[in-house]
Amino acid sequence: MASIRSIFGIALLVCVLFGFSAPAYAALPDYGYNYSYWQEAEPAPYPYLAEKHIYGATLGIGHFNMPQDVFVSSDRRIYIADTGNNRIVCLDESGGLLRVIDRFEYDGKTDGFNKPYGVYVDAKQDIYVADTHNRRIVKLGSDGKLLAVFGPPDSSLLPQDFQYFPLKLSVDRTNRIYVAAQGAFEGIMELDAGGGFKGYVGTNKVRFSPADLLWKRISTRQQAEQMELFLPVEFSNLEVDKRGFIYAVSSEANSLTPIKRFNPAGEDILRREGYFSPLGDVSVIRLDASQVDAPELRNEGSSRFIDIVADEGGMYSGLDSTRNRIFTYDRDGNLLYQFGGIGTHENNFQKPTALAMLGDRVAVLDNETNRLTLFAPTRYGGLIRQAVKAQDEGRAEEAAAAWEEVLKLNANFDIAYIGMGKALLKQNHNKQAMSYFENGNNRKYYSEAFKRYRKDVVWDHFGAIMGVAIGASVLAVAGRIYWKRRRPQLYFVDASVARAPFYTAFRPFSGFWELKYESKGRVSIALLIMVVLVVTMIMKRQYAGFVVNFNKLSRLNSVDELIYIVLPVLLFCIANWSLTTLMDGEGKFREIVMTVGYAMLPLVILYAPQILFSNIITLEEAPFYYLIEAVAVIWFLWLLFVGLMTVHQYSIFKTLLTLLLTCVVMAFIVFLGILIFSLLQQMTAFIISIVTEIGARF
Repeated sequence: MASIRSIFGIALLVCVLFGFSAPAYAALPDYGYNYSYWQEAEPAPYPYLAEKHIYGATLGIGHFNMPQDVFVSSDRRIYIADTGNNRIVCLDESGGLLRVIDRFEYDGKTDGFNKPYGVYVDAKQDIYVADTHNRRIVKLGSDGKLLAVFGPPDSSLLPQDFQYFPLKLSVDRTNRIYVAAQGAFEGIMELDAGGGFKGYVGTNKVRFSPADLLWKRISTRQQAEQMELFLPVEFSNLEVDKRGFIYAVSSEANSLTPIKRFNPAGEDILRREGYFSPLGDVSVIRLDASQVDAPELRNEGSSRFIDIVADEGGMYSGLDSTRNRIFTYDRDGNLLYQFGGIGTHENNFQKPTALAMLGDRVAVLDNETNRLTLFAPTRYGGLIRQAVKAQDEGRAEEAAAAWEEVLKLNANFDIAYIGMGKALLKQNHNKQAMSYFENGNNRKYYSEAFKRYRKDVVWDHFGAIMGVAIGASVLAVAGRIYWKRRRPQLYFVDASVARAPFYTAFRPFSGFWELKYESKGRVSIALLIMVVLVVTMIMKRQYAGFVVNFNKLSRLNSVDELIYIVLPVLLFCIANWSLTTLMDGEGKFREIVMTVGYAMLPLVILYAPQILFSNIITLEEAPFYYLIEAVAVIWFLWLLFVGLMTVHQYSIFKTLLTLLLTCVVMAFIVFLGILIFSLLQQMTAFIISIVTEIGARF
């Protein structure tokens, strides 16, 4: 039995120290999904399904040819920039053909487009076309007649070698034109109503690696000139919402802020209060930006947004060209749903280039299949949209009813729990709201609900609470007076073995001296403190208040807590003993174990009330919780420092040096363990291969 226990212990130690970890990013599922608080892709019903496919041939105008943009006007007409055919196609909301604009009269001559990449229609139904290869913007009336032509802007703010190729555009209520142009690294170009250049709005920050910057600094001028310039990525698309704010996206790989929302001053005011920033897929393999275009990695890497559209109720949707998915977020930046994907299925895309909102429907343009697809919301998607809009407009009861139906269809949807909690919070059902916010892992709103609930409880039971507090205070004072009168006045108090840990915690110099030279310390007590600390840590991770508890309870393992405390302590004791033996340290191994064990007592003393305190605080009061944590750790480190200095009879400087070297020795021991394990693994594989080969031959 002893040998079995030894083998099990060794195997457990090896698994903990040298076990293999799972990949950081898992492959994405093909079915509908949404991300949880833990950034895990969880199954979800499809929010949108394809309702209709529209081809140029079925409209009787010939196939679309590499279309690049789609826009839905206020009168629900659909405009398509059919780039390869140099035309603008106008459809009604059901997809029927209204007109094709491929020529217009300009200066008494018939003129046309040359690879138009963008189209926009204002409230007056005037049509703005980014006539890209003609390097101009063309403004047409609703009847297709020319109103104005805005050529390349002229300004001292523009670089001398700048080539104007407008790609996408949008117009605000004052007829200011915002243009995303090729090579416009300074930001979005702003033009006045007459096409005059006013300046840039917003910009992307320059991203570079420190190694590249260092290499460029030490290179010669000729070498530096041949290197790539550190330039920001230009914006790939934009849209002005009803309030005049500019949504913009850039297709930069691995960007943490691919979606931005600019105010008139050019400041990014996009709210990012969700579990993670609006950046598309989060559980993906991160790649170097220079590798994302490799054919074998076409479906890997971060999301790259190429279009964005503002929606009702503060919602907005972005089109990801990496996996051909559409991601929709609410005003706070919470991911509501996603749909699409790579494939030939009717709900997938080959190479989507643009999207637009047609009421609750979504129009997506694909220039690989040369088709326009109209998506209609499913019951699941429709309920989400209904709940978000009702919540945005203050209709709490309607929002709660919609979110409740959403949860019936998808119980894993955290945002629905949050929405339900917000609706209950507006109705002053604070305790119920707390439960929903906890299920949705939203600590901000949970704290607000708890603050209101705590206030109600204190107000309703104020008399009882004050009575208990006053009674406890009186009893404490009376007990203290009684104890002082009964206790004999002694000039020297001899701490017993059982009281030695507490005496050492408050009088470390005397306590550790008695531990070493008067045999007041016990290894059993040190190990008992360690076991109590393990139990306390398990309780802390399991029962700490939701506001400060970021652990996934389903993943907690008590054995892990035991290992994560016992093994580092054991490794520290071995490393310190091995090192101090060579540095004339007087401490024995058992004394080092006792010192470390006794030094951990403050962690037990402070962590226990900290657990209780964490369950009665709000988010604003959380700093006091972390203050207790900091005091406990500092107290522990102070006791450890004094204990090792006393036990080894070192100076202050030598003790600090020893602690630093102990950490180095610990790392070295771990390295040797990994090396030995690797060698054993290779030897085992070699022996297995030999045995397999012999078995195959005989």
